[in-house]
Amino acid sequence: MRAQLSRVRAVTISMASIALAATGLAFASTATATASTASTAASARPAASFRRACALPTTRNTAACNAIVNLSVAQRATMAAAPDATAPTTDGFGPASLQAAYKLPSATGGVGQTVAVVDAFNDPNAKSDLATYRADFGQPACNTSTNAGCLTVVNQNGKASPLPRSAGTTGWATEESLDVDMVSAICPNCHIILVEVTSASIQNLGTGVNAAVSLGAHFVSNSYGGAESSSDATFDSEFYEHSGVAVTASAGDGGFGVSYPAASQFVTAVGGTALKTSTNARGWTESVWSTSSTEGTGAGCSADDAKPSWQTDTGCTRRTDNDVAAVADPATGVAVFDTFDQDGFLEVGGTSASSPIIAATFALAGTPSAGTFPSSDIYKHTSSLFDVTTGKLGTCSPAYLCTAETGYDGPTGWGTPDGTAAFTG
Repeated sequence: MRAQLSRVRAVTISMASIALAATGLAFASTATATASTASTAASARPAASFRRACALPTTRNTAACNAIVNLSVAQRATMAAAPDATAPTTDGFGPASLQAAYKLPSATGGVGQTVAVVDAFNDPNAKSDLATYRADFGQPACNTSTNAGCLTVVNQNGKASPLPRSAGTTGWATEESLDVDMVSAICPNCHIILVEVTSASIQNLGTGVNAAVSLGAHFVSNSYGGAESSSDATFDSEFYEHSGVAVTASAGDGGFGVSYPAASQFVTAVGGTALKTSTNARGWTESVWSTSSTEGTGAGCSADDAKPSWQTDTGCTRRTDNDVAAVADPATGVAVFDTFDQDGFLEVGGTSASSPIIAATFALAGTPSAGTFPSSDIYKHTSSLFDVTTGKLGTCSPAYLCTAETGYDGPTGWGTPDGTAAFTG
């Protein structure tokens, strides 16, 4: 039984909850701190530089994909010269850059593992587009002995047919390309299952998660989110409570506030960073992704979901987002190849990028221990992550809920991958 809502004494509300423009659906908790409307992004761009791939949801218990297209980067049918060397000045970060930034054993890890991504509607070009992405970035072709066919596409019941109706102009095809490309970028040896569900309702998307697990996926990425609701406890138990499976979920792209299913106590909530090359010892720097007061990584306190036992911060009496993070800023985005509703290579961001990156990182770390929730592993190995200590989403109290700090903070959790040690039991 879900605990009744109670006042969060440790948190003072600095503003009313942020509501999603044009929908009226509040993504921020009504019982927690809220970010100020002032932009805090040091590298803010005009709003016209970016576009959400999917329209925001207009009804409860419905989700939108969390992909954001960088409109200032020209799309092209073929890859720009050496796109992975100085990205994202060309097409965005490719596999080599992402693997280097997070020090991942992608060349050798992930053999025999299956990562699933769950999305709405059908992208008929998914297989051919992934083949092009892999070929142009020098990854092994699909249908090899190590990746067992590389990509399988199924419906929300886990069947090869019938697949849902075409994604059309919904933007979900862009999301699907982003998801499978990011899994491939991080874990080229992994087999990928693309679960295409009938609509963007949480009921259907959650059914797709169950199908992925039934097909043997130990890692399931969900790059979508909607407003929290009184149904979340039911959704938790029906769809997202899978012990022994690393279920990841995007924190959202609307700035300070919490969305579902990232708010679920049973998933790994993945926040977003801005990733840049550097002359420091690591070779990279990261900060909280915050383009404006209404565009940036989600973070904060859940109004509905219970706090998992391994989470001990005191600013939220219920679930605190996030657990971990990865690149999401569309200004420092990733390269994606999509020919269905885009024009080939493009640069994409949003926490839709960070969720599959983390799911694939879990896969590189190996099969999760039976009976455990892999998000708890992160809390056992916090020193094995890159701590993100700069950037903020606004002003809130306690400050760590919206501001990067040493150690745990809301926007980036415990940090970003530094190899795979933080993702093992």
